[in-house]
Amino acid sequence: MFSKFRNATDKARKLAIEHENCLLPFIPCFRNLINMVEQQNSSSKVQASYELCRKTFTPSGTPPSSSAIQKLCSLLDTCGPADVGLKEETRDDRGHGILGLNRLSSVARWAQPITYVDVHECDSFTMCIFCFPTSSVIPLHDHPSMTVFSKVLYGSLHVKAYDWVEPACYPKSKGPGYPAVRLAKLTVDKTLTAPCETSVLYPKRGGNLHCFTAVTPCAVLDILTPPYREDAGRKCTYYHDYPFSTFSRGNGAEIDDEKIDDLAWLAEIDTPDDLNMRQGAYTGPAVQV
Repeated sequence: MFSKFRNATDKARKLAIEHENCLLPFIPCFRNLINMVEQQNSSSKVQASYELCRKTFTPSGTPPSSSAIQKLCSLLDTCGPADVGLKEETRDDRGHGILGLNRLSSVARWAQPITYVDVHECDSFTMCIFCFPTSSVIPLHDHPSMTVFSKVLYGSLHVKAYDWVEPACYPKSKGPGYPAVRLAKLTVDKTLTAPCETSVLYPKRGGNLHCFTAVTPCAVLDILTPPYREDAGRKCTYYHDYPFSTFSRGNGAEIDDEKIDDLAWLAEIDTPDDLNMRQGAYTGPAVQV
């Protein structure tokens, strides 16, 4: 009985090996097919985002409807790093600090640039990606007459954002040598960690002036409409924020003393010298225009 059982198992093992050998030439094909399917699934999200933006946004900057905004947010909420050709960076890229084993290496790591990746740009909108090393910063800047969608793809990003106080409020003059400032109110001060919902800022609300600080290695997919364009009055301006107590209140809007902690004076500055950014190549699914 045992000999019959052994013969049967040997036969089964031989058939299995022959079957496996027959399939070996097709394994690369199967893998390529799987990769194509995954690429098509990813492409559908990028392409769908492009198509929706193309149908919704205009070069004139006409504000999109609330339903169109919600539709695009719902689509972006499903996007992850793989959908745009990225791999999640989880390595702590800050080095080991002053007491680390290799101080020069630590300094080099702290100096790593933010990578800017252009996905698509036209007269109506820009789709792009920012990849941040830990502790890197995009300083406080504005988006004049623009609506911006931001989706954290991986990692954690701290966002600090202001809107101008309306009507415009300026301090009492402190004489020459002091910067020209305008009053703004803090509207966002939180850390976004993927997976999370898409954030939206508007021309006059939602934190149109914002600063990004990478808490961990992270990446953000941005859609800006209309794009920056200096000759159309959409120049990117950087700011420094001063505590409310720095300047005396002047003319303008009435101020609730209970909300003074949420107020700051913003002064225009030149593009910061320490803004370290480089161009990266987009490796995700191609956008079919």
